[in-house]
Formats: sequence, structure tokens, C-alpha cells
Amino acid sequence: METRNQAKEVGNTDGNNREIFEDMSIPKALATMAVPTIIGQMVVLIYNLADTFFIGRTGNPYMIGAASLVLPIFNLSNSISNFVGVGSGTLVSRLLGVHKDKDASKVSAFAFYLAIIVSAIFSLCIFIFMDPLLKALGSSSQTHVFARQYAFCVVVLGGIPTITQLTLAQLLRAVGCSKQAGFGMSMGGILNVFLDPLFMFVILPEGNEVLGAGIATMLSNTAALIYFIITVAHYSHTTVLRLSPHGLPNKEQIKGIISVGAPACLSNFLFDLSQMMINRLMSGYGDIALAAIGIELKAERLPLNAGIGIAQAMLPIAAYNHSSGNYKRMRGIINFSRFVGIVIGIGSVVLYEICAKQIIGIFINEPQTISYGTSFIRIRCLATTFMFISFHYVYVFQAMGCGGRALFCAVMRQLFFNIPFMLIFNPIFGMYGLVWAEFAADVLTVFFSWLLYRSYDRKALQPLEKKRAQSL
Repeated sequence: METRNQAKEVGNTDGNNREIFEDMSIPKALATMAVPTIIGQMVVLIYNLADTFFIGRTGNPYMIGAASLVLPIFNLSNSISNFVGVGSGTLVSRLLGVHKDKDASKVSAFAFYLAIIVSAIFSLCIFIFMDPLLKALGSSSQTHVFARQYAFCVVVLGGIPTITQLTLAQLLRAVGCSKQAGFGMSMGGILNVFLDPLFMFVILPEGNEVLGAGIATMLSNTAALIYFIITVAHYSHTTVLRLSPHGLPNKEQIKGIISVGAPACLSNFLFDLSQMMINRLMSGYGDIALAAIGIELKAERLPLNAGIGIAQAMLPIAAYNHSSGNYKRMRGIINFSRFVGIVIGIGSVVLYEICAKQIIGIFINEPQTISYGTSFIRIRCLATTFMFISFHYVYVFQAMGCGGRALFCAVMRQLFFNIPFMLIFNPIFGMYGLVWAEFAADVLTVFFSWLLYRSYDRKALQPLEKKRAQSL
């Protein structure tokens, strides 16, 4: 009884926002969580695009190709942050749902230090194997030096700041502090937009534009990390979040972090692996084609990041209500978030089909690169809606603690369909076959993910709902 009263006392504070999880209307709750998250995702996208945009001002496709080669390596940081952040953040939301606040505090502190340790190991590995890794990704004599400069700054030096700040953002969202998480992500992104031209065109001499972009990104992520540490320390007085360890999570809770975090990590890793694969295969058609697909892969992130923001907003609310037994509200937030994401996906297809040439032209003015990029984006944008739905199913399974099903969906999308399709389509249809592979893979992934969810719904969720209804 004392624990429950303590939980209610914490829940009455502004930090935990228990009203969002329990009582607020579903559209309002999703908007409250999603709007700051999407804004943060959009600003992160802008600062990712900023490097490409400012490097593109040089008119040098080799510099753009180099930055494109490093993108999948940099995105591995997101995979690692998902392992710690999604795994621990989802568990924190589920623990709040059953009013185990002290356990949630232990998990949050454990996640902070785990992120630092794992990211340090990751950065060291990239530093040791950087040259063979870049060559394996398709770097040429014209792109290798630029790619090495960029990777050293954003991955080796920037690994700990990037991964740790993303982890803390996930933890803030887990307790309903979506605005604070979104502000931190936005702050780092806006800072990068200002630092990019400063380091690229003012501080460093001509020819070092890629190095300047890398330094700007690393410093921006470091500033964001400082903000998140200060913010979490401040909200430790009103939420379950902690930076100072007061005991370790038990074995079952650590297993819960891994069971959800590992699929989240693998999902992102396989996504990055597919981008590495398309870069590697596209490099066989020349540096111009590589630069074009690099621009397209960044440009297509606009609707994808919006969709990820919606799914991230849905996740803690669904996780909380799943653990508390409010399955009706859980279904409501899942279905409504899916609907919103589909609408955004359809709208983006229309936008990209109409404005493809103008979008690619923002990043570079080299005619052949624009020509390739325009064709690439018009094909790949067709997969946007299906891509969102496939990601959404992964987040839904993560919210319910179904790590195995989330893992299967992630593996199925990339290892069963997307990567094999690229390997099959490339010799048959050439570079445009590489671009069409994503669409074919996502259509099949959505179908089989739906079958998996329907099976779980009938065998697990519906019996739980009936049991709960009978107990009321």
C-alpha cells in the first residue's frame, strides 16, 4: 500500500505525466507525446541533411560520396542507443504501469552507465578497423580520405555523446517528458546547422569541408549530451529517472532490457546493413551514382523520421497500458498511431513524386547526380507507407515486451527480403533494380507482420482481455 501511495505521489508531479498514460484522450495523448518527438526527429533530420547540403555546396561529388559511405556506420550509433534506450525505456514504462517506481529508478541509472560503456567499446572498434571497413563499404581513392576524416569525428570521437544522449532521450519519453526530449534533440540539430558553415567555410581552409562537417556534428552531439544530463538530473526530483545508481536491476529486469533492446538494436543494424549493401552495390556504377543514392537515402528520411516519431510516442503509452492491463486503451493508441503514420506516408509519396527533381537539386547542382537522384527517389518513395507500417509493428511488439516477435519482424524485413532482393535484382535490372528492392521487401514484410500480430492477438491478447473483464 505504501508503494502504491508513493507511486501516486510521484504521478501527481509534472514529470511522470501519468495522466497521459491513463486518462487523456488518445488523440491528445499521442499528440502530446508525438509533436515534440516529431519536431526533434525533424530537426535531427535537418542536421543530418545539413552536412550533405553544405558539402554539396562544394560541387564535389566525391565529398558527398564519402559522407554517404559513413552514414551507415554513423547510424550504427542509433542501433546501439536502441539496445540501451528502447530496451530500458520500454521497461521503465512497464514498471510504472505496475507502480514499481524504485525498480524503474534502478533501470534508468543502469541504462545511463551501460550506454557510456557500450558506446566507448563501439568507438574503439571503429577506430581500429576503420580503413578496412571503409574499403569494404566501397570507398575509392577519391573518397577514402574524406570518408576517414568524417568517420573519425562523428563516430570515433562522437560515439559516446551520440549514443548516450539518444539513450537519455528515450528514458525521458518513457516517463512522459516528451517535450524535454524533443527540445534536446532539436537543440543539438539547430546547433549543428550553425556550426557546419562555420567550421567548413570559415575556420578550416578550403579542401577540409568534410572534416569541418564532422567536427560540427561531434560538437553538437556533445552539447546535446550535456543538456540531457542536466535535464535528467533536474527531473530526478520529480520522476523515477536517476543518474546515480542505487542498486542494480534484478536478473529478470536485465533480461527484459535485453529481450526488447536486442531486437530494437538488430532492427536498426539490419536497416544500416541494407544501406551499406546498397552503397556497396551502387558504387559499382561509379561515384556519381553513389553520390545520388546517398542524397536520396537522406532525403527519404523526412517521412520516415516523422513515422518513427509517431511510433516512439506510441511506445511508452502502449507499454504502460499493456502492463497495467488496460488493453482497450493500448489498442486505441496502437490503431490511431498507425492511421496517422499511414496518412503521412501517403502524403509524402505525392510530394516526392511531384517535387523529386527540386528536392535532389537542393543538395547538389551536378546534372548527372540530379538525374540519377530524381529517378531513385521517385521509385523508393513508393515504399514509404509500407516501411512505416513495418516499423510500427516492431514498436508494437516492443511495447508489449515481445522481443522475439520484434526480432523476427526485423530479421524478416532485411535478411529474408530486402538484402536478398538487392542481390537478385542487381544483376537482372541494374542499379534501378537495387532501388526497387525496398518496395518489394516492405510490401511482403507488412503482410507477414500482420499475420504475426493477428496470431498473437488471438492467442494471447484476447484471452487476457477476457480474463480481465471477468475479474472486474
